Amino acid sequence: MQVEYGASISPAQRGRIGSDIRSFAARLQRATGHPVSVTQSGGNFLVLLLSEDERRASGPRLSALVPGIPASDVAALTDLAPQNYCTVFAYSRGNGSSYVRAVALIRSELPNRLMLSCIHEELAQGMGPANDSPTVRPSIFNDDEEFALLTYHDELLLRILYDPRLHPGMHEAEARPIVLQIARELLAGQSV
Repeated sequence: MQVEYGASISPAQRGRIGSDIRSFAARLQRATGHPVSVTQSGGNFLVLLLSEDERRASGPRLSALVPGIPASDVAALTDLAPQNYCTVFAYSRGNGSSYVRAVALIRSELPNRLMLSCIHEELAQGMGPANDSPTVRPSIFNDDEEFALLTYHDELLLRILYDPRLHPGMHEAEARPIVLQIARELLAGQSV
């Protein structure tokens, strides 16, 4: 994860936000078993923290940082609707099934708790479980906004997604029995 801050963000804010992102990246790594870290440059998961004015002017920077980013995505990010505090776009190579790059945008004007909620939701969704569902509970992968931070249930979903027995491009009929087996293993010995 490569974090970029708008010029409007103070050094103190950068320190707090950076600490939150590094801590959450470590949690994502533990949950997925996939290498996740924060880097100064060359990251394949770009996390932008921008003010309203910085976001509106970010189109050229987005195009430079994310080669091939669709113009419609640049427009969606620069013209983010006021009710959207944050968002993430994840990309595959060609018709591939694996994400190879992601861009998360978080409004820098958010209060601390809402900022942390955006960090959890967008960075987790950029790792793979992209679609929200009202049936997934307790979870941040649910648009009802009942849960603001990654839950234990979410960690289990990430463990399932990144289990080596599953691979990108599997059909549902092939993946379902494997997913059920992994879930049984993860829940073995737990009271449900």
